[in-house]
Amino acid sequence: MKKRNLLLAALVLASLPAAPALAGWKLVPHAKPITVAKGTLTVTPDADWNRWSVRPIKKGEVWTLDGTGLNEVYFVSGLIVGETLYRDADKKNRPLPTLTKGMALTDIPEFFESSNRIALNTSLFTVTGVEPAKMGERDAVKFNYEYAVEGSPLKRRGTAIGSLSGGVLYLISYSAPATHFYEQNRAKAEAIMASAHY
Repeated sequence: MKKRNLLLAALVLASLPAAPALAGWKLVPHAKPITVAKGTLTVTPDADWNRWSVRPIKKGEVWTLDGTGLNEVYFVSGLIVGETLYRDADKKNRPLPTLTKGMALTDIPEFFESSNRIALNTSLFTVTGVEPAKMGERDAVKFNYEYAVEGSPLKRRGTAIGSLSGGVLYLISYSAPATHFYEQNRAKAEAIMASAHY
């Protein structure tokens, strides 16, 4: 079993793009409230995580336990109308969807899915379940998803929670390879989601 896990980890790492030379990591200690993505979203992790210095967007932040190819939590704090969930790398040919005025909680999974289809350049992305939830005292929506990236043999799974306040989006997503890694740290990621408030 250990050899199989090591082989899977090697495959995941081999399929990842190289990190920028200046990228760094900082330890996020457990059991302490942490404000994420330079906004008002606060979480209290029950395990030590690593915070990536590279920010996908100004209002976004990435954490991992073992490397982003093996597990990743993505935070978005305070996205406003007209902004995108990720950096718009090819705005002319493949523009990312923007947060729209009047978006409802039930629209968040579709916004997340369409953003990821374009950002990951994949048609293999499906939301597999949606349910009402809470982010602190505020209404939220929680959803599961599955996807694959072209050229990678690994299928990935994820869980996310999103909330809107005055048209402003707060979101936390967790993703990992579907085989072994997703379940291995899902409880830790969901503990972060359960602790979230803004």
